[in-house]
Amino acid sequence: MGVVKRVPPREIAVFMRLFATMIEAGLPIVSSLAILGRQTGHRVLRDVIGGLIRDVQAGETLAGAMRRHPRVFSDLSVHMVAAGEAAGALDTILGRLSGFLEKSNALARKVRAAMIYPALILVVTGLAVGVLLAFVIPTFEEMFASAGVALPLPTRLVIAASGFLQRNWAALAGTSVLLALAALRFRRSPRGRLATDRLLLALPVVGDVLRKAGVARFTRTLGTLVASGVSILKGLEVTAHTAGNRVIHDAVLRSRESIAGGATIAGPLEASGAFTPMVVRMVEVGEQTGGLDEMLKRIADFYDDEVDAALDLLIAAVEPVMIVVLGVVVGGMIVAMYLPILDMMNLVA
Repeated sequence: MGVVKRVPPREIAVFMRLFATMIEAGLPIVSSLAILGRQTGHRVLRDVIGGLIRDVQAGETLAGAMRRHPRVFSDLSVHMVAAGEAAGALDTILGRLSGFLEKSNALARKVRAAMIYPALILVVTGLAVGVLLAFVIPTFEEMFASAGVALPLPTRLVIAASGFLQRNWAALAGTSVLLALAALRFRRSPRGRLATDRLLLALPVVGDVLRKAGVARFTRTLGTLVASGVSILKGLEVTAHTAGNRVIHDAVLRSRESIAGGATIAGPLEASGAFTPMVVRMVEVGEQTGGLDEMLKRIADFYDDEVDAALDLLIAAVEPVMIVVLGVVVGGMIVAMYLPILDMMNLVA
């Protein structure tokens, strides 16, 4: 029975790299696993390695032992190791697998890092607005009421928003939670996943980053599997489940059906709209020349660089926009509350 808890992708990548190095050096599988089990600091991974040792010693193949832990080892890893064992080239396959995992993790970290800053600015803006409306604005409201001054429209709007928040905060909080749960449930449904992924790909700048990251992941995954001896049909099936985007997932599955029917991969990829003409043409050339794995690797390397450039553009575009939004929202509220004070100062003068 597999381990329930997941292992961080970085831990798995390090494990595969060290495992590949030991196998390439000529160490037996069980000895290599025993060394890795002793030196890993992750408790769950250590337990998984112990399970692998017991299964292999009992006569199971390494791929079969890994298949017992689906939350730790992906289908891609299992199929690559199975192909390596069948071909007697486990050392080479583990080296490719570790390289693939390292590049995939690096790409995922870059995308996450680029999204952290905008999310942080949004959270800070929300907290600042909430504190102003809940605690600061009521103080100004009492002061203006006691002074009996006429309030300008911006001030009245901010005071009305503050009053609405104080009267209905429980209902607003409950509605927000329900909407978040409904959105999460919709996102998890097949139709919702497809709709939201299409929307994300259509967004300016962000959609470009996600599309390029998805293409890089698809081409690197499929190229690695094909180069490792996995059949193209099985490779497309595994790649579809690791695409990370429902639009790309569906396009890859249609490509698999196309191949099974005697046609090419390129047609369904082009019809999906998620792949640029350059990618489609390069895949088509790779199919015609019999060098699909090498062509896919070249596409993946190219799009890794494209993702870096797109992320730099995203950060450069989002940072000033978010700062302006924060300044306009918070600064606008503060200015609105000081307008009556300026009017009173003018009357006194």
